[in-house]
Amino acid sequence: MKFQNKPKKRFGQNFLQDENILNKIVKEINPQPDDLIIEIGPGYGALTQKLLSFTENLIAVEIDNEIAESLKERFPQLNLINEDFLETDLSKLASQQKKLRVVGNIPYNITSPILFKLIEKNKLIKDAVFMVQLEVAKRMTADRDTKDYGILAAVLKYFSETEICFKISPNVFYPKPKVYSALVHINIKSMSQPQEEQKLFIQIVKAAFGNRRKTLKNSLGNSIFREIDFSNSGIDLSLRAENLSVDDFIALNKFVMQHYGSTRK
Repeated sequence: MKFQNKPKKRFGQNFLQDENILNKIVKEINPQPDDLIIEIGPGYGALTQKLLSFTENLIAVEIDNEIAESLKERFPQLNLINEDFLETDLSKLASQQKKLRVVGNIPYNITSPILFKLIEKNKLIKDAVFMVQLEVAKRMTADRDTKDYGILAAVLKYFSETEICFKISPNVFYPKPKVYSALVHINIKSMSQPQEEQKLFIQIVKAAFGNRRKTLKNSLGNSIFREIDFSNSGIDLSLRAENLSVDDFIALNKFVMQHYGSTRK
């Protein structure tokens, strides 16, 4: 594909240009005619074109004005939103009948904010298929007691089933990034917990990992939960956050909910 404009560094643009990889991504997405799909950062539309052959219910969110104009010319039928995805109101795009499916080659520098946006709006989301930096993919899917296990893995395990589908070489992008990428598939769980409880879970995980090398007692003691006595929580406070399973974090969450309420500053 010939690119009309030079990729912009500030938007983290690396355009995928390998037909085989594109086909593998589409196969993993497995788009259905009635799916409601949002594509983040479609670039010059390599994936967009393929998705449009499966469904008309495709919404592309593109921050780059020049690229947005190019997309309008190439795909007049495309529902295009020219803005930052982090500013996009997902509740206005979802329907009562269909949850959103979110896909894209997302900029490495805003991967975490995008993931946390989807987690916050989990009731609207069915799944997400993203191309991300390989190191980030490892942090998204890591198990406890490993160096990659942290906030991202613990939170994603609570809200979703996430897996790495396959690695992607830098050679299939223009311009070539310095790192390998990976395709990840995030299947969002149907969450029965109230919104307050979900938010509190994220706060507890972030607090626990706030001082990664310190014990849980010290990390929580230096956090917004410093006034709470966790000694009767049933969790060994001499452990570090990386030693805790999602069930352990859920136990801490329930302890706070039962004994102190859900309101935290």
